[in-house]
Amino acid sequence: MMRETVGDFADFLRIDRGLADNTVQAYSRDLDQFGDFLRGRGVQAYTDASRHDVIDFVGFLQRDRALARSTVARKLSSVRGLYRFLLIDGRTQTDPAADVDLPKPARRLPKVLSVEECRRLLEMPDRSKPEGLRDAAMIALLYASGLRVSELVALRMHELSLTEGLVRTIGKGSKERIVPVAPLALHLVRRYLNEARAEFERHVGEDAIFLTRLGRPFSRGGFWATLKQHVRLAGLPEDTSPHTLRHSFATHLLSGGADLRAIQEMLGHANLQTTEIYTHVSTEDLRRIYDDAHPRA
Repeated sequence: MMRETVGDFADFLRIDRGLADNTVQAYSRDLDQFGDFLRGRGVQAYTDASRHDVIDFVGFLQRDRALARSTVARKLSSVRGLYRFLLIDGRTQTDPAADVDLPKPARRLPKVLSVEECRRLLEMPDRSKPEGLRDAAMIALLYASGLRVSELVALRMHELSLTEGLVRTIGKGSKERIVPVAPLALHLVRRYLNEARAEFERHVGEDAIFLTRLGRPFSRGGFWATLKQHVRLAGLPEDTSPHTLRHSFATHLLSGGADLRAIQEMLGHANLQTTEIYTHVSTEDLRRIYDDAHPRA
């Protein structure tokens, strides 16, 4: 019964739709697999399958077979195509696959550095040299404020208040926000401005805070390359990026008891749901600490 149905559908695809034999064979294999799954549940005809059968089939492919999301999506498309054909051909009045979608992919948690790893990174630049002092100030400010790298390299003199310990920046959507800056970062930025920035000045009137050897503001790529040098020296993961420091800033604040909405404001997130991902990171960290420390874990 099921094999005949798949054969009729294959003829429809080949003759009416004009699909290539390889494509038709792929549809047929997918539907044979779906048929085997249904028979294992005691369902003997495609028209007797329920929406839950289709949902469970998708779950079976993902969990038991561990197939790639793209492969599962293709097989679900085959099942949908079969039921559209059965509806058109008058063989069924219902489509159990109509409202079935793939589960949303698991949200990837952002990678963060530990507090100790951040300390190691901050200590890498040689602060006895102008470039090292500049790099240390940039890394410290990035970690202490949660700025995006584009916001960091675009900072101008009037946007940083060393006396008040605040940085003012224009983020996505041209939205302005004000973020407090930790004393260590303020100290390093003050040292850089007093002791090193003059070494990089080449153009009168340039008011970017952080300058390259050519006297120009950093590009995003230029700072990224600089950061990678220090990341490598510190022995940190190679994929550590400026955004890793932004994630670390938020996660460490949350772990320290900061209010989620305050973190949202400091990061410049328009939606609180975007910020809530850091609660998962923090919970994972707490679980690791618990498992490592609790005698009954």
